[in-house]
Amino acid sequence: MASRVIVPQQGNNGEAKQKNLIVEGRNRRVLQDIGNFVNERAAHGKKPITEGVAAIALAGKGGAGGGVTKVVGAQRKVVDKPNPENVIVISSDEETEQRRPVSRREGCSRKDVKTLTAILSARSKAACGLANKPKDSIEDIDGADAGNELAVTEYVDDIYNFYKLTENDGRLHDYMGLQPDINAKMRSILVDWLIEVHRKFELMPETLYLTMNIVDRYLSMRVVPRKELQLVGISAMLIACKYEEIWAPEVNDFVFISDNAYARQHILVMEKAILEKLEWYLTVPTPYVFLVRYIKASTPFDDKMENLVFFLAELSLVQYPTVVMYCPSMLAAAAVYAARCTLGMSPLWSGTLKHHTGYSEDQLKNCAKLLVKFHSTAAESKLKAVHRKFSSQDRNAVALLPPARNLLPVPDGELF
Repeated sequence: MASRVIVPQQGNNGEAKQKNLIVEGRNRRVLQDIGNFVNERAAHGKKPITEGVAAIALAGKGGAGGGVTKVVGAQRKVVDKPNPENVIVISSDEETEQRRPVSRREGCSRKDVKTLTAILSARSKAACGLANKPKDSIEDIDGADAGNELAVTEYVDDIYNFYKLTENDGRLHDYMGLQPDINAKMRSILVDWLIEVHRKFELMPETLYLTMNIVDRYLSMRVVPRKELQLVGISAMLIACKYEEIWAPEVNDFVFISDNAYARQHILVMEKAILEKLEWYLTVPTPYVFLVRYIKASTPFDDKMENLVFFLAELSLVQYPTVVMYCPSMLAAAAVYAARCTLGMSPLWSGTLKHHTGYSEDQLKNCAKLLVKFHSTAAESKLKAVHRKFSSQDRNAVALLPPARNLLPVPDGELF
């Protein structure tokens, strides 16, 4: 006799649970983008459920022959069809207003009605001369990056507002009076050499700006002998490389680049001393973070414009007065303004740039004139690292461009 396989019977609860699991697994969808929230019924050509609910009509009592009308979804099923005179369809006042045709005259008459506030505002603008003033349009510089998650377009404005609020925390004061053994000229020589090292190692641009921020902040806190100034520079660059670079140079690379002036142990000891003095505060808004944003706001954008802005900004790093006198955001904005003047772009300062930088053209002119002065004397200067770097063709040879004439003062030959 053939044997049968006896399947154990489950109760109603188990059977219902198993069915629910099957249905749930069958209907489960893979997570995708926010487009999942689109109504699927509308996508398949079906009417939404709410449309059927909103289409319910009530049947009134019309006497002995009154009937009932049932509405299911968008289909109506009539039972005991009554006489036409006994059926009363009640619709809401909202639907009646929508169905009632509105004459063109009536629509126009509503638009012509002006409130007292609107009239007073118009008179005030006319009295101030603002009525016929064209609006300076502000371009959406982040519109093209809406689909790029790395651009964080939802938060980028808040990020740069935070940068503007915190840039004064790491801002420098005039510290050369506290340094008995070094001066501004020695600092410029160190910066010029660090720019060469930065180019030799092919490091990221942000590494250079963070290096100089670390050097200046450390010099403003501690007296440094002349023989240790270069040691401070290479130790600061080592810290910046560890912070910014994916593949940071080794300590032995800095020993070699300094011509064995310092041993490996000397660099490690100075690195520790700098970090302790700065209390490991390295996340600071340097001019670089503002340069990237302001270059993006300067339209039309091209490589020549970008290289010219970075050329002027790096010239300002070499000069001690600019670092002390101006905050990072103003240095970045002035570099963009001076570059636009050099290239003869029109307008020299747009509403978009004013909106994103927070500076007007008049606020930037003094700093921009200083940058143009450095540009005009860069070829004859003994510190040629920046000029040599931006004279190459891969940088569009922007250092060889004539400086902006409208920012070069006085006809007697003196720049200031």
